[in-house]
Amino acid sequence: MLIIADRILTATGTYLEGGAVLVDGDGIAAVGPRAEVVRQAGPDVRQLVHSGTVLPGLVDSHVHLIFDGGTDPVAGLGESDEVLHERMCRRAEQLLRAGVTTARDLGDRGGLAFRVAADIEAGRLAGPRILAAGTPATPPGGHCHFLGGEVSGVTAVRELVRRNVEAGAAVIKVMTSGGGLTKDGPRSWQSQFSPEELTALVDAAHAAGLPVAAHAHGADAIAEAVAAGVDTLEHCTWMTENGFDLRPDVLRRIIDENIAVSLTVSPHWRMLPKVFGEERAAIMFDQVRQMIEAGANVIVGTDAGVQRTGFDGLPGALPFYAHLGVPNDRILDMTTRGCAEALGVGDLTGRIAPGMRADLLLVDGDPLRDLAALESVRTVVAAGRVSA
Repeated sequence: MLIIADRILTATGTYLEGGAVLVDGDGIAAVGPRAEVVRQAGPDVRQLVHSGTVLPGLVDSHVHLIFDGGTDPVAGLGESDEVLHERMCRRAEQLLRAGVTTARDLGDRGGLAFRVAADIEAGRLAGPRILAAGTPATPPGGHCHFLGGEVSGVTAVRELVRRNVEAGAAVIKVMTSGGGLTKDGPRSWQSQFSPEELTALVDAAHAAGLPVAAHAHGADAIAEAVAAGVDTLEHCTWMTENGFDLRPDVLRRIIDENIAVSLTVSPHWRMLPKVFGEERAAIMFDQVRQMIEAGANVIVGTDAGVQRTGFDGLPGALPFYAHLGVPNDRILDMTTRGCAEALGVGDLTGRIAPGMRADLLLVDGDPLRDLAALESVRTVVAAGRVSA
C-alpha cells in the first residue's frame, strides 16, 4: 500500500512535505519524497491519497477495557466473561477509531484482556495492539480487589506475578495506593503494600523481563514505588490525608531513573475544578506543570473505562497539556514516540520510518498548529491494515 499525503510527521515537530509512505505487510518499507517512494512502490500497489497529515498512531498508556466508562463501572462486572469479552472487543474498536493504535490495559479480570489482544493480533478483531497486565496486585480488600488479584505477603505477590507472566502479560500492575473506584477500600492517599512486598513484585517482574506499572496516588506510595524500582507511575497525584505534597527529592529520583509518569487525563479535564474545587484543581494542575518543567518523562494515558471516561477521548484529553503551556510538538511526542519508548515498544512503533510497524493516522488539518486536527480522523492503519 502506498500512502501519499501533503504532510508526514516523521519526527518530533518535523514534517516531510509532499511525501509518501510505502507499507509492506505490517511494516513500513519506505518513507520519503513522493516521487522517490512511488518509484519504489511500482505501478500495481494500492494507493491511498490524503490531503491532510499522516502521523504515527496514538498510544494510550492507561486503559481498562473491562470497565464501561459509565457512572458505575464496577457494576458491569456482574456480567459473564463472554458478555464482558464481547463488550471489551467493541471498546477496543472504539479506541482504534479514535486513532489509538497501541494501548496498555492495566487491569482486568480472568485474563479477558489477553483474549482481546489475541483476537486483534490474529486479525479476528480490528483494534489497537493491546499490552495487557492481566490481574493487578492488591492487598485483601484493597483497590480493585474485585478483579481477583488480592495477595498478602512476599510469596503470594511473587505467585501472582508468575501467573500473569504465564498468561501472557506484557506488564505487571500493582496498586501501591488506594483509589476512588473502590468505595469500600483504602483511600487514594493510603499506601497498600510493605516495602518488602513491593520489592518482591518488582524483582519477580523484572526477572521475567516485564516492566512494572504502579498505581500511585499517595505521596508516600509514590515514594515507595520509586524506591522499589517500578518502571511507570500511574496517576502520580501526590495526595496526602490533608492535601498534596509533591516531594522534590522523589521527583528528582523519578527523573534521574527515567521512571515514566503516566498521567491519566480524561477529555473532561475542564470539569476538575467543579469536582475537586478550584483550589485543589489548581494545585493538581500546577503539580503536572512542575513535573514536566523539571524534566519528568510524562506520557499520555486516559484511564478509559473508569467513571465517565470513554474509549474515544484521547484526542480530547491532549488540550490539557496545551493549557499548561506544553507546545504541540511535545504533546504529540508524549502520545507517540515518547509513550511507545516508555512502554518498551519504541523499537517497533511511535515513529514513521522504515522497519517500524505500520501504525499510522491520517487526519485533516495540521496537528502541530492545532491539536483539534486529531479529532478529524479519516483513516487509521494498524499493523498495515486499513481499519477506518
